[in-house]
Amino acid sequence: MDFRHLPTTVAAVASTAADALLVVVAGAKPPGDLPAALTRALQAALKQGDLVLEAGRTLYLGQLRGVKAPRVAFAVAADSTPRCLKSALAQGFALLKGLGGKHVAVWIAGAGALDAAHAEALATAGGDASYLYRHTKPSAGPSPKLARATLLCTRADEAAVSSGLQRGAAIVAGVTLARELANRPGNHCTPTHLAGQAQELAKTMKLEAEVLGRKEIEKLGMGALLAVAQGSSEPPRFIVLRYRGAADDPPVVLVGKGITFDSGGISIKPAAEMDEMKFDMGGAASVLGTLRAVAQLKARVNLVGLIPTCENMPSGQAVKPGDVVTSLSGKTIEVLNTDAEGRLILCDALAYAERLKPRVVIDIATLTGACVVALGHHRSGLFTPHDALAEALTRAGEGALDPCWRMPLDPEYDEVLKSNFADVANVGPRAGGAITAAMFLKRFTGKLRWAHLDVAGTAWKSGAQKGATGRPVGLLTHYVLAQANGV
Repeated sequence: MDFRHLPTTVAAVASTAADALLVVVAGAKPPGDLPAALTRALQAALKQGDLVLEAGRTLYLGQLRGVKAPRVAFAVAADSTPRCLKSALAQGFALLKGLGGKHVAVWIAGAGALDAAHAEALATAGGDASYLYRHTKPSAGPSPKLARATLLCTRADEAAVSSGLQRGAAIVAGVTLARELANRPGNHCTPTHLAGQAQELAKTMKLEAEVLGRKEIEKLGMGALLAVAQGSSEPPRFIVLRYRGAADDPPVVLVGKGITFDSGGISIKPAAEMDEMKFDMGGAASVLGTLRAVAQLKARVNLVGLIPTCENMPSGQAVKPGDVVTSLSGKTIEVLNTDAEGRLILCDALAYAERLKPRVVIDIATLTGACVVALGHHRSGLFTPHDALAEALTRAGEGALDPCWRMPLDPEYDEVLKSNFADVANVGPRAGGAITAAMFLKRFTGKLRWAHLDVAGTAWKSGAQKGATGRPVGLLTHYVLAQANGV
């Protein structure tokens, strides 16, 4: 979707040329900043009971006398916060996208001054509304007709709105890329395909790409990554993507888990919902999406994406429970559960990240079902021993409407990872599983400023809305932009 803004006046809203006019009413009282024709229509709808000023309510009116747009719709927001406005905008776009119009103009009434966050909320809501997966589904039909959204604003708000739409459009592009990659089935999105997409992104966005195959990975000594990969006929890849936007500054490094399909290996998963394990490369997808967004915005920061990618499959060559493998760091790992494979490929990538002398390292992974039990599907799990980093990532998540929640890393949780046969076991007991997984990764971060995002509950949806969400591209992009601005 194309996002634009148009400075206007209250009186001129009714004469805006568009295929549809969406009026978002912020709050439980009729707003005072509506032109006469829209005020009359809203008052009549309220009087007749066709609309109630409650969050989530919408009304389609068609053509109104005194309004140039041939389609008029109302959507109600609980208040004027970006979070509530995004929800109302999503409802409004859903109401209009099945109709014939291509261009929707949006007027937010009762909100007062608009800022960049309001504009970004419009863009991200529009991006969600216009996304349609069709790569392996020809019957999905054509794209939604809505192709352009114009946010109407006052001249006083124009600069902030323009900035917010620019940022929002870049995040939407990154989220769309992440969703598209994660939604593709495992027989399409293999490690080789993921590496090819990274190289294509590098060409498009002027990044630097390096893809290591099995021989190069063996030469590096990434024994943990190779152990996970050895059960599959699909060869592993280690992807390094670089965006250079700030001379010789230390880079921000993002590490994304890229398990393109996770059967659990010898510790095989139950059959129910195993198909959703194609989403187990959601962390890798979010790294690619963030690089795309940051490059589009030409941020003054150095950003590196590291993606270890392979399949986790059972076979005669697969790693077995009880096997001991040697990681890139030199630490040995007793593999007690082959379904705890994400931390194995990540630990090698984290050890590699030290070579880059980074400013900060953040790994992103659909790592544990335990995190879903703890936090559900609204907030991603955040683990870091660094308070300032935790605050910065939390702030970025709130600003992007892509929230996370900090979880503990008390040293007592590390005790359960002791092994009689290796330096560390790859799992502990079931209790506190998301925390012990993070504690495992922490052992491979040395002196790094490091954070771990467990997105197992947020990277995709199940059920009737099954599909990738593209999270946490918004959170990561906000964080990287803050680093570029020295925040």
